[in-house]
Amino acid sequence: MTQNKIIPCLWFCTNGGNISKVVDYYKTVFGNDLEEGNIIPLGETPSGNTEICEVTIFGQKYSLMSTEKEHHPLNDAFSFTINCEDQKEIDKFWDYFTREGEESQCGWCIDKYGLRWQVLPENFGELMSKPNSMEVMMSQRKIVIGEYL
Repeated sequence: MTQNKIIPCLWFCTNGGNISKVVDYYKTVFGNDLEEGNIIPLGETPSGNTEICEVTIFGQKYSLMSTEKEHHPLNDAFSFTINCEDQKEIDKFWDYFTREGEESQCGWCIDKYGLRWQVLPENFGELMSKPNSMEVMMSQRKIVIGEYL
């Protein structure tokens, strides 16, 4: 895994505080683009059983922590944008995250753990320079590239 000076830590809540459930969930959608480190059991904390694991997704390192009891839920103050190559890749991530999560607007969705994602085409800036692009985006939940053309 690569060295990062600053490593974002995401705090999840799972049954039993098992971080492996979270790692497996993201491994399913990111496949070989997610490298997982060792799970470190931290034991009983005020939030119940706690585990932590470092992962690297698309070359960026993250620390994932899970507790048995929810302490600080994820919210809109922290999110990820995924720049997708094409509609097929948009559909892959969107469909996966919303299967047990929920749709929002303008390419935003929330996965089953409460993490917010904006799933966009990598040429989003170009698409937004087209006439009526704001109206198109505001009418969409999942971004559909063909509607901008």
